[in-house]
Amino acid sequence: MMKKWSVLILAFVFFLSGCSIEDAAKHVSRQVSDWEKDQPPEAFIPKNLNVTSVGDSLTQGVGDSTDSGGYVPYLEKLLESTDGVKDADFHNYGVRGNRTDQLLKKIKTDEVKSSIEKSDVVMITIGGNDVMKIFKQNLSKLKLDVFQQEQIAYQERLKEILDTIREYNPDAGIVLVGLYNPFNTWFSDIEEVEEIIGSWNEGSREVLDDYDRSLFVEIDDLFIDAGDELLFEDYFHPNDDGYELIAERMFKRMTKGETLASLTSKEKNQ
Repeated sequence: MMKKWSVLILAFVFFLSGCSIEDAAKHVSRQVSDWEKDQPPEAFIPKNLNVTSVGDSLTQGVGDSTDSGGYVPYLEKLLESTDGVKDADFHNYGVRGNRTDQLLKKIKTDEVKSSIEKSDVVMITIGGNDVMKIFKQNLSKLKLDVFQQEQIAYQERLKEILDTIREYNPDAGIVLVGLYNPFNTWFSDIEEVEEIIGSWNEGSREVLDDYDRSLFVEIDDLFIDAGDELLFEDYFHPNDDGYELIAERMFKRMTKGETLASLTSKEKNQ
């Protein structure tokens, strides 16, 4: 077992060479209702949709050949094709390598705070670098219980991030993109990796359960059967096709039923 861990970590070090990554995950079977509160009518969708995107390299768009923000331009175009949305105005504050502790500091800056205050929706990609930090700090003694302990701390930090966003803007919808597993091509037989990332995705869902107008978007299944076809040349970040599929999944989940109307409703949260 430790031999498998050693192979995995050597691969991390070899391919990353200090770079940040988006790790991710086994598809989680438990399904959660998109919005548990009463749905407002479609008329609540604003003509102009203001969106703040925060998080790590998936938000920054590392691997995007056009350097235009990864999933953002694809999702922007899709949202603007929706009846009632004249313009989707995205403000991108993604930073490669950001962990939850760093994102918490980022959203407290005046620029990002101001953007969140004016937003209808806040979109987040985070968590992969939290996992990678644990791998790097425990190269010689990797155990599942280490990740389980750190997951608790991760969930507490994620909750603080969401509380801060709610403090700035009680009305904004919150969309959290889950983790995917870029190592499935090479290490599909190492079940521990899938178990770890799947557990962290489930932990994110559990945190979001406590917030109205929050949506978890799973993307791990998109990458499971695709091999490296959806990955950038570093074999970790999504390429253009990967980002487009992520945007399409986000759009599909956001526009399911009356979800988008609920997401952008100006009724106060309970």
